[in-house]
Amino acid sequence: MRADARTPETAERLRLKPRNSESGFVDGAWWPRSRDLTTEVPELATALDGRIGPVWRVAFPPSGWAVTVRELIYQGRLVKLEGIDSQNVHVVHVTGGNMHRVTLLVVPPEADPAAAEAVLVAASGQNSVAGPEALLDEFGARPAPENALARWESEGGHGDVAGI
Repeated sequence: MRADARTPETAERLRLKPRNSESGFVDGAWWPRSRDLTTEVPELATALDGRIGPVWRVAFPPSGWAVTVRELIYQGRLVKLEGIDSQNVHVVHVTGGNMHRVTLLVVPPEADPAAAEAVLVAASGQNSVAGPEALLDEFGARPAPENALARWESEGGHGDVAGI
């Protein structure tokens, strides 16, 4: 399919850096269709199987996802969904066979398709070393925080700290 003929339903939603790339902050980017991780993991696991083997763990920031279970069975295998409060809200870590892991920038599901495509391309560039927030902001793929506290919280800070 020609790139200009893509729609949000048919667009490529996962892009990974080539294997010999600079490490950088992320190994690629993923544009899920929703914030329901239980629904999204099977397609992600299928897409990553050839790169990291069978997926057995997805570490995610709980504030960014609707998760109703901590484990699911996919293709006869147990996949653990592990919420980590201190994890960057724009990232998931996916672990597969033999402990191979990829760190993926998560493009918000509601992002404009053109912005999402630009982030997918930039994050998967061989020498891309930019962080998640820089990539999302550069291409306008996330809403601007209402204030500094909202931005701090969106990047993993917690507003319940004494004095705030």
